[in-house]
Amino acid sequence: MNPFTLKRLQAVTLGSFMMLAAVGCGNEPTPDEQPIVEDPQVEEAWDAEQQATLLSTVHGAFLFTKETFNGNGRTCATCHTLTTGGLSPAQVEAAWKKNRNDPLFRAIDSDTGNGSSYNQLRTHATVTVDITLPANIRLAANPSARTVKLRRAVPSVLDAPRFDTAIMFDTREPTLQSQALHAIQGHAQARRNPTQTELNSLVDFERVLFSSATMLNYALTGKAPALPAGKTESEKRGKAFFAPEALCGSCHFGALLNVNTQFNPLGLPAGTQFSTSLVSDVNFKGDPTQEYIVTNPDGTETRVTSPDPGMMLVTGNAQHANLFKMVSLRSLQKTAPYFHDNSAKDIAGIMRQYKALLEILGVPHTEQDLTDMGNYMKLL
Repeated sequence: MNPFTLKRLQAVTLGSFMMLAAVGCGNEPTPDEQPIVEDPQVEEAWDAEQQATLLSTVHGAFLFTKETFNGNGRTCATCHTLTTGGLSPAQVEAAWKKNRNDPLFRAIDSDTGNGSSYNQLRTHATVTVDITLPANIRLAANPSARTVKLRRAVPSVLDAPRFDTAIMFDTREPTLQSQALHAIQGHAQARRNPTQTELNSLVDFERVLFSSATMLNYALTGKAPALPAGKTESEKRGKAFFAPEALCGSCHFGALLNVNTQFNPLGLPAGTQFSTSLVSDVNFKGDPTQEYIVTNPDGTETRVTSPDPGMMLVTGNAQHANLFKMVSLRSLQKTAPYFHDNSAKDIAGIMRQYKALLEILGVPHTEQDLTDMGNYMKLL
């Protein structure tokens, strides 16, 4: 698609969405960043394919904000809010105070699954996910179980649909359409499956509305956005840690700052988006742990105790225990809380986790280093 068509598409789609919202088809404010304005000197005829994409995107806006698929009343926007693409404890609590019968509060995401209390959802904004265990993994406490229930954050879709090549914290979904289908079937408890056309429209809408102006420029030009320069001395020192060969930059590289290049104590290949900040290992949140028994290819067994072993439950590889994908650091201030379990409520919480990581790995650092990193991350 021509760059100017893409800009026009986002502008028209956002305008159409705002009209939908005005008549009750959306109940969240639109994102802060406005679409890039097209150069008025440029003229372009839209062909049939581009017109079809526009219609699909506008249709997707309705599906995302209003369509329940005859389920429990939830829409995509119930959990993927239009302001941040995700869900925060503050948003959950506001919904709770306004209406305890809000579709957000359904038994499947209650503390015990019976709808009697929602403390985990209200406190941490985590929802229940059902993960199918690989054939070579069983639970020590329930060897016959073939699924496990875990509490995870709602991943922000800000910039992710267009630019992130990995889907979900554990990469269990191969496509955005597959992710949308399973979310509709599971979290929305749909009694009508979306058609392939509807799934495609949802994805078209996500790719347009949730692309920030900064990253849209990247899509149009191919030039990755520059890192902020920093104004204070602390911010400038913090930026140095994000150089490609430096402590933060070697793990957080690329346009979304989520690609590992060098600093990789687990020996993962260069270019991967997967690593660990030892979130499940340290378990600051204090989530309950389970013991998993992994049968290795040679017939030996490895026992892994974890509150959430992440990618291991997708690959069946014990060496992948507690690995999760690194999410985008762009617009970081807008997407709190952080990590797969929402254990970091703010950037200070991220730095607490990184401090534990650096100490466990024996990486030299000072408290001023951590402060400088945190101050700079607020600019991303």
